[in-house]
Amino acid sequence: MVELQTSQLDTVFHALGDATRRQMLRDLSSGERTVTQLAQPHAISLAAASKHIKALESAGLIRRQVRGRTHICRLEPGPLASAQAWLNFYERFWTSRLDILDQLLREEDARKSPNPTGDKT
Repeated sequence: MVELQTSQLDTVFHALGDATRRQMLRDLSSGERTVTQLAQPHAISLAAASKHIKALESAGLIRRQVRGRTHICRLEPGPLASAQAWLNFYERFWTSRLDILDQLLREEDARKSPNPTGDKT
């Protein structure tokens, strides 16, 4: 089960590693789009758009439905939530480390500050 989750996260992060695919996801966040609509802002061919869409589909980030000759794509947020949960661990890790550093720097500044009474001892 853990290996499956790791493999799925790898696929999600790989899909998110491309700016075109991230923009496609952003576009889909406001509603369904056709493959043509997803390709248009990037000035890429439908074949290139289809490759990007397949990468997003493989990661489970989008679903494609065929209506006649039109392919409609919609966002599937589940895998994004899994990626966010993974990232949250590291956010907590770094926040705690930065809080410790902040405290150490404040203590150091307090030791370096002149005596508030003006005595130079």
